[in-house]
Amino acid sequence: MADKFDVIVIGAGPGGYVAAIRAAQLGLKTACVEKWVNREGKTVHGGTCLNVGCIPSKSLLETSHKYVEARDEYGDLGISIGDVSMDIEKMMARKDKVVSQLTGGISGLFKANGVTSLEGAGKLLKDKQVEVTGQDGESQTYQADNIIIATGSVPVEIPPAPMTEDLIVDSAGALEFQEVPKRLGVIGAGVIGLELGSVWRRLGSEVTMLEALDTFLPVVDEQISKETYKQLTKQGLDIKLGARVTGSEVRDSEVVVKYTDSEGEQEQTFDKLIVCVGRRPYTDSLLGDDTGVELDERGFIQVDDTCQTGAPGVYAIGDVVRGPMLAHKGSEEGVMVADIIHGEKAEMNYEAIPSVIYTAPEVAWVGRSEQQAQEDGFEVKTGVFPFSASGRAMANNATEGMVKVVTDASTDRVIGVHIIGQHAGELIAEAVIAMEFGSSAEDLALTCFAHPTLSEAVHEAALAVDGHAIHMANRKKKS
Repeated sequence: MADKFDVIVIGAGPGGYVAAIRAAQLGLKTACVEKWVNREGKTVHGGTCLNVGCIPSKSLLETSHKYVEARDEYGDLGISIGDVSMDIEKMMARKDKVVSQLTGGISGLFKANGVTSLEGAGKLLKDKQVEVTGQDGESQTYQADNIIIATGSVPVEIPPAPMTEDLIVDSAGALEFQEVPKRLGVIGAGVIGLELGSVWRRLGSEVTMLEALDTFLPVVDEQISKETYKQLTKQGLDIKLGARVTGSEVRDSEVVVKYTDSEGEQEQTFDKLIVCVGRRPYTDSLLGDDTGVELDERGFIQVDDTCQTGAPGVYAIGDVVRGPMLAHKGSEEGVMVADIIHGEKAEMNYEAIPSVIYTAPEVAWVGRSEQQAQEDGFEVKTGVFPFSASGRAMANNATEGMVKVVTDASTDRVIGVHIIGQHAGELIAEAVIAMEFGSSAEDLALTCFAHPTLSEAVHEAALAVDGHAIHMANRKKKS
């Protein structure tokens, strides 16, 4: 038996590495187990998010967006730069450099905070033991007073479109294309599919998105969803709703996809196909016998409100448990659990977790949509302010979209905020803070916002709840 730890974290993604650092900061003897190996065969931290998810995708989104701005929009600003071209090899090299810097940074943070890094695949055994199996197949068992499972999630695979080495790929494979596919198919028009489809559409692909659902982005407020669909289809994404994929076949280095829609059986040929139909919790080979940790019918580890499993001293956080599969949700759960282990009182407000789609314009939301609020029995009042009426948005040449504030009419409390527009992912933080402190629309309306800023649209939307928006015509009149 190796050294005993106060805390062992299994998984070094956004939930796991944050939990490990926090626990170590609190004076707990902490180890973190990670099996992720990069191309060079070296164990790296950061999980899906840093290696093949959030960070590399945002690098490609930002680069491709700047390319489109330079090609199509700079002329409107009086900037002449001649012909614009994209060097895919350099774009990918920059993406890899960003990933390397950030994953290496976590290793540095582990050393600085005294976290012991255990390389290999972790498996929970009974009596709070963790077996770590390295790349060489050798195993070692460690003991801990507390264990935090943070093994994350992996892409869902579907029988009609089995993965191939390079033609039918998941979201990770879509980040490695070495040239722009002429015809790109994307199965799934959710967050990941829209982001990846946007990258390659901007760079010249003819992108067709096959979404099985009849509604577009059902998790998003209906008004925002309709505007998002309008903006993205205007950019050239061919989004087919109610299109259920039934099969695929590789023919002469092309992918032939069969699907059904309202008009019957259809067939379309692509040069590349990305499968983005969701993610599942990753618990493969994770649990030994008699650990006391249970899975639900969907494969998630069952936990209570404090992320405690059915086994005393064993916790689980992030994508492997209930709730939205978001990196920041996992990170905050990691902080909460580390604090609880240390004896602090800690909890999470699951009503105030923001979500962002990093398309252009960005889409961001927190709390309930207008439709969800009504379904939950709230009498709803809303305020909407378009960026077309924002001075800063006009100056930025980015007037698409709006801010929508949803309130409980009986209390004026803000229960949801929804944004589509430039920097929506940054603006939503204001709404998260407001909801965390139980703000009313009036609280936001009485707050002084800097001018000229995009954030003023949040202010105006809050004013609009009672018909008092300053910079647009109001339908509601003060009695």
